[in-house]
Amino acid sequence: MSAEYTFVDVKEHQSKKDLWLVVHDMVYSCGDFVDEHPGGEEVLMDVAGQDATLAFEVLPLDVGHSDEAREILNGLLVGTLKRTGSDPKPPVTSPSSTSQTQSNDAGT
Repeated sequence: MSAEYTFVDVKEHQSKKDLWLVVHDMVYSCGDFVDEHPGGEEVLMDVAGQDATLAFEVLPLDVGHSDEAREILNGLLVGTLKRTGSDPKPPVTSPSSTSQTQSNDAGT
């Protein structure tokens, strides 16, 4: 069984050498990968100690993440996120919900 961490735990790891983030309720330690990230260290620093699901899945529409990137991420796994009542809701990342939001935004 993997370790469980809360957002309070994850937020304690926001430095370049000790950087944790959450993707799909899985907790990753990315400090050793910061200098190797193809998008630059600032991309990871912007989501340090936070839920990075949207940044990983939705926002890089012009870039995307390859299967290799997902394998690298899997190698950085340290545990799962234990959500509490005060945590933000998990982001919705399905393509249909994203296109629906974009359609609604275009009409306003």
